[in-house]
Amino acid sequence: MAIPKLNDYALPTLSELPANKVKWAFEPPRAALLIHDMQQYFLNFWGEDSPLIKQVIENIATLRRYCKEQGIPVFYTAQPKQQSDEDRALLNDMWGPGLNRHPEQQAVVSALAPDADDTVLVKWRYSAFHRSPLQEILQESGRDQLIICGVYAHIGCMTTAIDAFMRNIKPFMVAD
Repeated sequence: MAIPKLNDYALPTLSELPANKVKWAFEPPRAALLIHDMQQYFLNFWGEDSPLIKQVIENIATLRRYCKEQGIPVFYTAQPKQQSDEDRALLNDMWGPGLNRHPEQQAVVSALAPDADDTVLVKWRYSAFHRSPLQEILQESGRDQLIICGVYAHIGCMTTAIDAFMRNIKPFMVAD
């Protein structure tokens, strides 16, 4: 059972966003950017030439440029091309073999391709923290704020935000 075809939707406007529960101040020296799952495989479920995905990619590219200008480190998550059944575990039940059937779609979309100074984390589960050094890297660099953007907001991005919160890292979710 693969991910079903997804339909475009309008990105929320500022007035449509819910009010923040907390008044955390974004501070670039304390922040890191996480670009979550922007691999061709995951974007293909919106179909070719999706206006939504085109806009999301442009928005993330703009955010990435800002972060680079501010000295904010950039992280990516990417599922590996090959995962054993043991590594995929329950993901097989939910989503089928995933990238195992489509290794050519493993790369991060070219408009957002990581630079040499970016960090690409192998993603084994929904959270970017699971089986990755993300928490340690953030702690070692004195960063306790994580800007999260990418796909899919309702699963991987949200799970990463919750996991960050549980680790005393302030998550900042981007309305792509």
